[in-house]
Amino acid sequence: MKAVMHRAVLALVVASLFAAMPSKAEDLRDGGVGAVFVMTNSAERNAIVSFRRNEDGSLERVRTFGTGGRGTGGVTDPLESQGSLALSKDHQLLFAVNGGSGEISVFKVRGTNLFRVDKKASGGAEPNAIAQFGNLVYVLNVGGSSNIVGFRLSTEGTLKQIPNSTRFLTTNNSEAAAIAFAPDGRFLVVTERATNNIDVFEVQGDGTLSPIIVNNSSVPGVFSVAFSPFGAAIVSETGPAGGSNASTISSYAIAEDGTLAPISTGVPTLGNANCWNVVTPNGQFVYASNAGSSSIAGFSIDPSGLLTPVGPTVVGTNPSGSTNLDLAISGDGKFLYSLNSGTGTIGVFGVQKDGSLLNLGQITGLSANAGLNGIAAF
Repeated sequence: MKAVMHRAVLALVVASLFAAMPSKAEDLRDGGVGAVFVMTNSAERNAIVSFRRNEDGSLERVRTFGTGGRGTGGVTDPLESQGSLALSKDHQLLFAVNGGSGEISVFKVRGTNLFRVDKKASGGAEPNAIAQFGNLVYVLNVGGSSNIVGFRLSTEGTLKQIPNSTRFLTTNNSEAAAIAFAPDGRFLVVTERATNNIDVFEVQGDGTLSPIIVNNSSVPGVFSVAFSPFGAAIVSETGPAGGSNASTISSYAIAEDGTLAPISTGVPTLGNANCWNVVTPNGQFVYASNAGSSSIAGFSIDPSGLLTPVGPTVVGTNPSGSTNLDLAISGDGKFLYSLNSGTGTIGVFGVQKDGSLLNLGQITGLSANAGLNGIAAF
């Protein structure tokens, strides 16, 4: 009888906990229309800082959520990657890497609130980027024997490592920086900074990957990769070592055999240290972050993947010393946010119909030069 009563009480407690979890609509009922998340990458206690997004694009800090793991710490861009914090395509889940403790964390997203539902070992050393497509999640491990490892994603947000899904990159310590699924999920692409390679893997029916297909870039400084909705892979390049305002951006089509066919290559971003890029939800524009110049370059994308500079190319500028790292765009495509590691701020820009950016100011309150990495928005 006691056991029955205990189970009944436990069921009531669980039910009350779930009833208390706000829906997205409930959480944003006070005027917010979306959210922005930033990862601290703290070596002591990695955490996600949550901001409410208002109609005018302004942000209000809500609270901080622990990942349950450790970041790497550091000063400016210690993970040297794009995608260390990533939302699922439906914005229902948030994935974070714990580079210091070798894990990945998964949160359910309820407006600006996060509920951690899983934490798993990444299958390698120093995970620094993560990508999701449907029920597949792949994590990029940059440390030691650089590899990528696949996981099956449940409807509840939990992860289970896929047997025989580990694929090694072309060299140990490849300085790999980004991982991304093609829009149709047929291919997975990884960039290697140390070798200037763009690796392509074909996704198999069981969730594993084909052997690596190596594409060596003729453009120096390969860093990040993102996809347009029409299938073009868009790659940011820092440019040759020692170059001044030498960063570029390129686009490629993926052939059936996994090789890359150039569309636009080496298009100047008119800045230094272009390491990150983000594509608008409608696929019309891509923005590149020139971290060394505190500027943002803009390009239109036609359906074939051809890149054309928007106006003077540089369409947004942060205050000097901002060191704007990763970029995120709101789910409605109206606002762009830059993670300014050097000043501990978030740059806010309104996306105009012609692709130009309207500077809406800075959101303060983060720690400057504290190893921040990763930004995501809906």
